Amino acid sequence: QVQVVESGGGLVQAGGSLRLSCAASRSISSTIDMNWYRQAPGKQRELVATITSGGSTNYADSVKGRFTISRDNAKNTVYLQMNSLKPDDTAVYYCNARYSYSFSAWGQGTQVTVSS
Repeated sequence: QVQVVESGGGLVQAGGSLRLSCAASRSISSTIDMNWYRQAPGKQRELVATITSGGSTNYADSVKGRFTISRDNAKNTVYLQMNSLKPDDTAVYYCNARYSYSFSAWGQGTQVTVSS
């Protein structure tokens, strides 16, 4: 069983920054990709950012140019640097580690609240 733990959420003013971390209990070198999702109240969970095993990245249009995903395989950790935060970024942020097309592990989520 793989455990994934997010950290780094909190309350920040609009225009501020936060860095989320996602630590996995199993090597992330063997993942297909690592992903950050978010879910705002009353909304569906949406994919925010992806980083593949090869280091390629992809972002939702709403966060392009503001968020950066990165990974440290030695630490089995993925990061999400969030800059120029907006109130619309308020959500619970979840990390997903996709080890195969039939298995992925999810964290419990970390709350990000951006005040206007």
